[in-house]
Formats: sequence, C-alpha cells, structure tokens
Amino acid sequence: MSALSVNHLLGIKEVSTDDIKLILETANQFKEVINRPIKKVPTLRDITIANLFFENSTRTRLSFELAEKRLSADVINFSASSSSVSKGETLVDTVNNILSMKVDMVVMRHPNPGAGVFLSKQIDATIVNAGDGAHEHPTQALLDAYSIKEKLGDLQGVRVAIIGDVLHSRVALSNIFCLQKLGAEVMVCGPATLLPKYISSLGVHVEYNLDKALAWCDVANMLRVQHERQDIKYFPSVREYTMQYGLTMDRLNALNKEIVVMHPGPINRGVEITTEVADSHQSIILRQVENGVAVRMAVLYLLSQ
Repeated sequence: MSALSVNHLLGIKEVSTDDIKLILETANQFKEVINRPIKKVPTLRDITIANLFFENSTRTRLSFELAEKRLSADVINFSASSSSVSKGETLVDTVNNILSMKVDMVVMRHPNPGAGVFLSKQIDATIVNAGDGAHEHPTQALLDAYSIKEKLGDLQGVRVAIIGDVLHSRVALSNIFCLQKLGAEVMVCGPATLLPKYISSLGVHVEYNLDKALAWCDVANMLRVQHERQDIKYFPSVREYTMQYGLTMDRLNALNKEIVVMHPGPINRGVEITTEVADSHQSIILRQVENGVAVRMAVLYLLSQ
C-alpha cells in the first residue's frame, strides 16, 4: 500500500486526488475489519494519539476515539473546558506539555480557523484537523464522499447539493474541495445571508430555491443551522427557515426521481430536515456515522506510515 503525499491532514485543499482515493480505498479494508466479530487490529499498537478538543463535540470525538482503539493505539483525551486552557494557557504550551508525554499524533478541533496549520509548524507530531472554526473538517468530507461512492458506485458526474447554513459550516468547504477533486458537480443552496460572498469563485452552482436544487441534484447534503456561531440574525425566524429550506417527505415525493439524503449531524429534527426524511430509506445518515470510523481508521493508519 502506498503512502500519502502529506505528513498531516489539515484540510482537503492541501491533499491530492490520489491521496483522497488512497484514503477511500484503505477505508474499504477497515470497513471489513469493523464488521468482524473481533473488531480490533494491532496496526497502531506502538502509537500514542492525543485527542485535543477545544470545542464541544460528541460524534467526531467518539468516532476518532473508536477508530484509534480499533487500531490498538494508546489514546489520551483532552477537553479544553476542564483544562488549564480555561486558566489562560496557550495552545502551544498545552500541546508541548502533552508532547513531553511522548505523543506521536494529535487530533485537534479548535474554534480558530488555521489552528492546525499553526500547530503543525510549531510541534513535531502529526496533526489531524477534526474541524477548525468555520474553515475545514476534512475527515467529514472524506466520509461523506465514501458514503456517496458506496451508495452510487462512483462520484464522477454525480450532482451534490449542499443545502443550508454554508456560511458557518466547515463541512461545506471541505465537501466542495473533496467532491470536485473526485469529479462530482456541486451546488450550494440556502438563504443569501447564509451563503458566503466568495462561494461562486469555488466553481459551484449557487441556488436560492430549495425545490430547484432538489430537482437538479442526485444527493442532498443537509447542513445544520449553527445558531451557536451566529452573532446576528441571518433569517427572520426558525419557522420561516423551515418553510423555505426544510427537507420534508412532501418535497421528496414531488420529485420525479429518488435522491440520496445526507446530514453531517447533529440533526435539528424539524428544522432543516423532518424526522420522517431522516429515518427514510433515502437517508444514509446512520451509514455516514458507521463509515466515519472506517475512514478515520484509514487516515490514522496512512499518516502513521
């Protein structure tokens, strides 16, 4: 098996198409591992990984931790809210303290865009970006691409609509880069206030009408409205947002085709997507969660080579 061309996974923008394909191929092998009766392999037995989460996370943190344990790595979990960071310790100090415990790899989520890049220049350990502000979330994009490929067989020419709060989403940017590198067409759809001004310069289609976006796409990736990152009101009310941009069974049934429904989670049920849609046969949301472990195993394995 060949190696990645990068030493860190800081963002999809920095990795090549070959790197992405290698990660997805390797994830296939790990998917088979996690479906065995004994789900563990000794691959990273001598590696110590620190999970540094400076922002709250449930699914991503658990997914990385499970991936690390499935690979037999030693795992240190660090949560900023219960640490010296809240007492004013700097990012570099925190990490240097952890590295002095002989850590090989750092999985980090941080509220500031570029935190992973900054850290990779300061310390001698492999960095995996688990989300930096509203910038990138590379492993989410990889697991989304893997899930679409698994469902549809290929990404070449597939039309993917990313719908909702694109402005505050790190998932959207990573997905756009990843999908385009794999030959998919991408559209973003949402209220004008929630679409970044620069977005059309990334070579994506821009649509403000949900029904038109659904008629165009093969895959709808529904983003969560991120109230916690919104410092002003971007739309009149949640009810109005739901009426215009909420995905319902009525909307899906009005299409003359079946589309694949995705969501990076956590879901605001009844806001961007109804429970009926989230739990329908068109939804691959739980498959995304399962695939997340296999894809993160692949990333950790390949970066450790």
